[in-house]
Amino acid sequence: MRGGTSKCWVFEAEHLQDGGASLDVLLPRLFGSPDSRQIDGVGGATSTTSKAVILHRLHGDGVDVEFTFAQVGIEEAAVDWGSNCGNCSAVVGLYALEKGWVVPNGDVTRIVTRNTNTGQIIVQRVATPAGALPDVPAAEMPGVPFPGHLVGLGFQDPAGKTTGALLPTGAATDTIMAGGTRWTVSMVDAGAPVVIVRAVDLGLDPARYDSWQAGLEQQLGTLEQIRRQAAVRMGLAPTPAAAARAIPKLAVVGAPAASDPACDVNVMMLSMGKPHPALAITGSIALTLAARTGGTILHTITGEALGTTLRLRTPAGVIETWSEEHDGNLLVGVDRTARTIATTIIHLPEVAGSTVAASFAGASL
Repeated sequence: MRGGTSKCWVFEAEHLQDGGASLDVLLPRLFGSPDSRQIDGVGGATSTTSKAVILHRLHGDGVDVEFTFAQVGIEEAAVDWGSNCGNCSAVVGLYALEKGWVVPNGDVTRIVTRNTNTGQIIVQRVATPAGALPDVPAAEMPGVPFPGHLVGLGFQDPAGKTTGALLPTGAATDTIMAGGTRWTVSMVDAGAPVVIVRAVDLGLDPARYDSWQAGLEQQLGTLEQIRRQAAVRMGLAPTPAAAARAIPKLAVVGAPAASDPACDVNVMMLSMGKPHPALAITGSIALTLAARTGGTILHTITGEALGTTLRLRTPAGVIETWSEEHDGNLLVGVDRTARTIATTIIHLPEVAGSTVAASFAGASL
């Protein structure tokens, strides 16, 4: 399935249990890792296309579907379970509707989902005009060439789901030593842990957003040092060397050009050590709350005048986040599109030296 600007294989949990192998062994083999091409598996050889979502249908507890996200390594036969993917989250409600787990209700159907990586409740709003999914989806979004079904993702009270606090260090800004330089950063946990760095500190011109990627490519080593140091400060790892590849995420931010009234802030995020082609949606939730928290780097850019939306310029275009109250809870969200690309059987002759069933029925892409 394609969710937002990511592509992920979607499995029902029981189908992955048939082979008897650990998911840390099974998923890399299914995806064709370790191999930069993932030529002998279903991975797409990029961080945004080497992802899996594992679904559990629930009955009761006020939650319709529980899901686990897996970021599958490419050059490494490893799986990172440390965070959620907001883009891939957008497939969960749609899958539930397509499989009949949830019955459409009105023009917009709400599906309550829970991400097991973080414990985060995400209320999904899937467009079901006249009480049904459209036969031909027509919703457009930046960064995707073709339409899909409209899915709103509302992260319920998202602050501190990974570290226990919106500001894990207790401060709106901190100083980190990396590459022989002291860097002022903001570390925020909402949706996902994110460390925020000012574009101007990296020598990037805020008025020339199109030049940022080339500038960042030359400083990836330093940015990775900052990210790993932040992992320790946020309590995510005991040492920089032990920091996970996927968390915390790192976002570079700057004020928009005076001639650009279409956005509130320019953002470029790194994913698995490389510039993200769009924006990690869980990261956009963190940026939204950072913009509303006095003293953070982002708040100094956006100021006090924000309304209920925040407009973030990304390499794929402007993404808008929103906030609303629902049943007494704060929802911080963003609209995505999603669609099912294929329903298939993945053939796998063996895992860890043991012959297993050659198919995992029900896998969707």
